[in-house]
Amino acid sequence: MALFFKSPLDIEIRLEGEDQRKHVDVRLDKRRKEKVPLFVDGETVKGTVAIRLKDGRRLEHVGIKVQFIGTIEMFADKGNTYDFLTLGQEIAAPGELQRPETYGFEFRNVEKQFESYNGVNVRLRYFVRVTVARRMADVIREKDLWVYSYNIPPDTVNSIKMDVGIEDCLHIEFEYSKSRYHLKDVIVGRIYFLLVRLKVKHMELSIIRRETTGTPPNQYNESETLVRFEIMDGAPVRGETIPIRLFLGGFDLTPTYRDINKKFSTRTFLSLVLIDEDSRRYFKQSEIILYRQP
Repeated sequence: MALFFKSPLDIEIRLEGEDQRKHVDVRLDKRRKEKVPLFVDGETVKGTVAIRLKDGRRLEHVGIKVQFIGTIEMFADKGNTYDFLTLGQEIAAPGELQRPETYGFEFRNVEKQFESYNGVNVRLRYFVRVTVARRMADVIREKDLWVYSYNIPPDTVNSIKMDVGIEDCLHIEFEYSKSRYHLKDVIVGRIYFLLVRLKVKHMELSIIRRETTGTPPNQYNESETLVRFEIMDGAPVRGETIPIRLFLGGFDLTPTYRDINKKFSTRTFLSLVLIDEDSRRYFKQSEIILYRQP
């Protein structure tokens, strides 16, 4: 027999100024998205908790607390979570709820050292959790928020220059104006054909995100093509130059993450692919650094 326990309470968590705050569309799955309020590092998280009794019944509890939590969820690690931030406040001492109650909470100037991330095998999330502790089953409600981390742009700008070649068949040179881009930047470059003896049908440029989770030997790598952009259709000739101009602002990109809490990293690559008339593919990848500009 399956026993179902219905929650005796309705709990609503409201963040101060939530309606006026910018929201981010967070992907829940391939079809669903959810709007989540946006915060930044050092910002205060403040709000109210409204608790309403169902069916007019009284409810005994052994305390009500609110927590602000930052956690990393590893999907491949049996769903284990790793909390890197936990702040808590007791908002009600043990007692009895007889009527609807509203409590305030405030976590001042919270350090949010990592940016929120929703990936293939890992998720980094921040949320407010309310727990009404009971002798039987606790009643728990959570509310997510999203965090952006802004970085100062680097002083040095290094271009990317690479050669791609197949002996006596193909030799091309490609160049991008720099290797570091902010998320609303424009990739500007060129492709120069020095030798063309292959029957090239078309060429495309892709942006690939490579997500690495865990540590060896239990390490997982997932590559995700975020955008594919055709830059040439037809056979090029020797000496031909093809310009590249790709606006990043319209794509769902994330900054480069380096060894976040020793749990995961993400890297971004520009992948140049040539396809010949026999559908053979020739490609070259180069890493770029993405950052969120203030």
